[in-house]
Amino acid sequence: MDKFLIRGGKALRGTVAISGAKNSALPVMAAALLTAEKVAIHNIPKVRDLITMSKLLTFMDAKVTVTEVPASDYVIEAPRLNHAEAPYELVKTMRASILTLGPLMARLGVARISLPGGCAIGARPVDLHLKALERMGAEITTSHGYIEAKVPGNGTKGRRLKGAHIVFEKITVTGTENILMAATLADGETILENCAREPEVTDLLVMLRKMGAQIEGDGTATLRIRGVAELHGTEHSVIPDRIETGTFLVAGAITGGELAITNCEPEHQGAVIAKLKQAGACIEIADKTTLRVRGGKKLVASNMTTEEFPGFATDMQAQYMALATQAEGASVITETIFENRYLHASEMIRMGANISIEGRQAVVHGPAPLSGTTVQASDLRASAGLMLAGLVANGETVIERVYHIDRGYERIVEKLGAVGAEIERVHGPA
Repeated sequence: MDKFLIRGGKALRGTVAISGAKNSALPVMAAALLTAEKVAIHNIPKVRDLITMSKLLTFMDAKVTVTEVPASDYVIEAPRLNHAEAPYELVKTMRASILTLGPLMARLGVARISLPGGCAIGARPVDLHLKALERMGAEITTSHGYIEAKVPGNGTKGRRLKGAHIVFEKITVTGTENILMAATLADGETILENCAREPEVTDLLVMLRKMGAQIEGDGTATLRIRGVAELHGTEHSVIPDRIETGTFLVAGAITGGELAITNCEPEHQGAVIAKLKQAGACIEIADKTTLRVRGGKKLVASNMTTEEFPGFATDMQAQYMALATQAEGASVITETIFENRYLHASEMIRMGANISIEGRQAVVHGPAPLSGTTVQASDLRASAGLMLAGLVANGETVIERVYHIDRGYERIVEKLGAVGAEIERVHGPA
């Protein structure tokens, strides 16, 4: 398996262009299953999860056309779907496979989806998705690792999901996206309450509306969807990746460098910008698509709690922990979203970090002189945190299991190398 070799101590300087958002591209691609017409999607990040989603749609007999591999532009056509199934072999590394459940139920009234795999960051149950579909009239069973769902009487023309009033017990991003897609073709009106407000949800909503969906409530916790008879094709460009943007903001701050981050959406970075400024970084909004970050003379401790958007994203917690190891004082980090998202802390401790964990809180004392060693990535964002720690560690850091980071960061080695990092990919046996 490939590894990253990092020689720390270099201040990053230059310009980094942000790729499209993985967490937006995945539901947008799944939404193409809702229509028999052509859907063209642009600004797709060239990362492993999107290749997996492409293979999954192809398995379902959708036609996925690209001009290069990996691709940033996809054309998806699904005039007929002969396989309403997401098999384990295709989806075992990617939780986003569950996002095909809503479109399949909306269009075909039947679906068989493998219970998803992905990162080992704690329980992310799909029961909220299933309860919502049951409220819409679906019959659902789970057995042998698969979700099997159908609309009673499936196969009779006109049998569809029914509109319903659904209140999510807790905020769920993929649950909101799945049921939003399912509701677009349901009979009647669906009201969704306690919805996720993440920009990726809004991006999906914008594309669905281009396809003819009738949706109200953009950016709010309540969405109202009036089902239509059919959706049509469209063209859509995916929003910039706010987590990649945040990761490079931390990279500039932690290395004491100066980066211009282009092709981004500053409005999506409010919580990260505010927290990094509290920690001593200098950040300015240069224009509508560009941020500038400059490492402060001294980083200072600042407490942080992860929250649903517009709060500080859980996907930025590991990166912030790396920054906290270099800040003077004690930073208390509270993880409220996932119960097992501190697996990177033990690896940072091996590098010399002073971190103590009790339940959902981590206390990071700094600044700690980090030294390079061999560490293992446990999930996508943990690998980003370890990479940032390696950028400021003395000596060489080897990060193993980087297939995690390949799932979500496009050309990360090349992008970091272009702004002065000493980082290389070392190829090893599978």
